[in-house]
Amino acid sequence: MTTTHEFWLAGRRASGETAFEVRHPHDGSLVATVGVPTDAQVEEAVAAAAAAVPVFAATPAHQRAGALDHVAKRLAERTEEIAKLITAENGKPIKWARGEVGRAVSVFRWAAEEARRTNGETMRLDTDPGGTGRYAIVRRFPRGAVLGIAPFNFPLNLVAHKVAPAIAVGAPIILKPAPATPLSALVLGEILAETDLPAGSWSVLPVENAKMPALVQDKRLPVISFTGSDKVGYQIMDSVPRKHVTLELGGNAAAVVLADWNSEADLDWAASRIALFANYQGGQSCISVQRVIADASVYDRLVEKVVEKVRAQVTGDPYDEATDVGPLVDENAAKRVESWVEDAVAKGAKVLTGGGRDGAAYAPTVLAELPADAILATAEVFGPVLSLHRVEGTEEAFAAVNDSAFGLQAGVFTHDVQTAFRAHRELEVGGVVIGDAPSYRADQMPYGGVKDSGVGREGVRYAMDDFTFEKVLVLTGLDL
Repeated sequence: MTTTHEFWLAGRRASGETAFEVRHPHDGSLVATVGVPTDAQVEEAVAAAAAAVPVFAATPAHQRAGALDHVAKRLAERTEEIAKLITAENGKPIKWARGEVGRAVSVFRWAAEEARRTNGETMRLDTDPGGTGRYAIVRRFPRGAVLGIAPFNFPLNLVAHKVAPAIAVGAPIILKPAPATPLSALVLGEILAETDLPAGSWSVLPVENAKMPALVQDKRLPVISFTGSDKVGYQIMDSVPRKHVTLELGGNAAAVVLADWNSEADLDWAASRIALFANYQGGQSCISVQRVIADASVYDRLVEKVVEKVRAQVTGDPYDEATDVGPLVDENAAKRVESWVEDAVAKGAKVLTGGGRDGAAYAPTVLAELPADAILATAEVFGPVLSLHRVEGTEEAFAAVNDSAFGLQAGVFTHDVQTAFRAHRELEVGGVVIGDAPSYRADQMPYGGVKDSGVGREGVRYAMDDFTFEKVLVLTGLDL
């Protein structure tokens, strides 16, 4: 008999009156049942978070940093257990799940370091006669309690990117994990409960999606950090125009291969990275390679290598150490990808490899001659599908990257430093990766996009800035 998992209400375990099932995407087997908070319990958590705002903000840095250090240590100790849990609920191959735990360890470690060294700044004001004898101290303070809404594709690490910065600045957080993947977040709750953080400073509530509008609208949660689809993200932002909302949304990331990246070794590297990062996490990453834009001078050779390396991606049981590509999060997701590929083919695209669905799994797929009116040409596929595009020269390549409603990250394969700086200047994205796929992310760097890819930035220090505001203290009558 499956035990129903409790959730975390203001730092303590709690049980709901109803529950929902979490199933393994690979075979549909039951992984767990998870309790759902009642309306009264959600109200209790929000009230506790609001009450904790002044208390948590006043905690000494060493207390917050110590708690974050503890979380990093315990996540590292429990890596294998948590990785298997991620694979169970999400379906990603176990080797990628282990990598996700390792990244979460780093996120909490960096947050601990940032909590210790966030000092503010000082400035003398006697640069003008009216400021004689005046000196300013600028510090950052929490905007208030945070509502963190996490997605399913990185059920631990993207939770970490909300929880760790909030703790680092002393902002209470109510975390809502994705309904498909709440288990990693609940284990994180177990570890947080081992710390001495103040009561009410954190909750993990697997709230039903239907109950989200009330939480979003609650004035006691003035900060919302959302990661997910652009449609839902902008609905949230539009519904609360006076709140501070950060959105990390989707993309259709491009990998650009320019004419100077033309040796066999160059093209092997580019093809390997493209094949890997179009399909890792089942393509369910906002910076997964979706478009390959190649100069005509290298296009034909690159296509051959990309198809070969995509075919070499091992699919199957995500618990198998050899598996590169597991299932999508559920069968409906795979059916959507299937329908989008069928739409592309009906409009003239050619399937060079892949193109088949088996339950929740979709075969790694490469398309050529994708027509501009295909859904895949403009939308985020969030599946293991990439398309190949031939261009003439750098200007046309960069124009193709920018011909998108999204702007998260781009990868540019070039040896030319001038071209690298041009890409940084001209590409309408939040990040440019030179000599590699767009799918690289270091968790301490500012991460986010422009256009329909969102507003604000993740990355520990940058999220800490989003969760806080500057407050100036002016000292008067000083002999400077």
